[in-house]
Amino acid sequence: MQDDQLTTSCAETGGVWHTHRVSYGETDAMSVLYYAEYLHIFERARSSFIRMQGISYNLVEERGIYLPVREAYCRYRSPARYDDLIWIHAWISAWGRASMTFSYEIFSEDKKNQIATGMTQHACVNKTGSPVAAPAWLKETFGCAAK
Repeated sequence: MQDDQLTTSCAETGGVWHTHRVSYGETDAMSVLYYAEYLHIFERARSSFIRMQGISYNLVEERGIYLPVREAYCRYRSPARYDDLIWIHAWISAWGRASMTFSYEIFSEDKKNQIATGMTQHACVNKTGSPVAAPAWLKETFGCAAK
C-alpha cells in the first residue's frame, strides 16, 4: 500500500473506503483526472475490497472463478485534479445467479463533495469463459458487502 492510501474494512463501514492521490500522469492538459482513469480507480477500490475480505483475486481465480467486467458505468459530477486526495467507497450492491455488481462513490478528501458515482457488473465464469453460478463460498466471503 502506498503512503497516500488508506483502506478500511467493510465490517466497519458497509463496504470499503479506499484513498487515492491523483498523479500527474492520470490528468489531462487541464490537470483534471482523465475520464478513463475513473475505471482504473474503481478497479483499485474493488481489489482493496476483495483483499479486505481476507482473500486475493488470485486465490479466487485459483479456485476456478473469474470475474470479467461485462458492464461499466461512471457518472462524473465534479472534477478531481492533480494531487487531490480522493476517497472511493466500494461495495457489492447486487448478486445475480452468475454475476455480481460493485457500486462506487468517489468523494473529495473531506468527503463533502461527490466527484463521481459508478458501477461495474461482473460475470462469474470458469477458466474457459463459460458462465457459472456464483459459488456459495464466494458469496459468503463477500457477504458483508451488502450495503
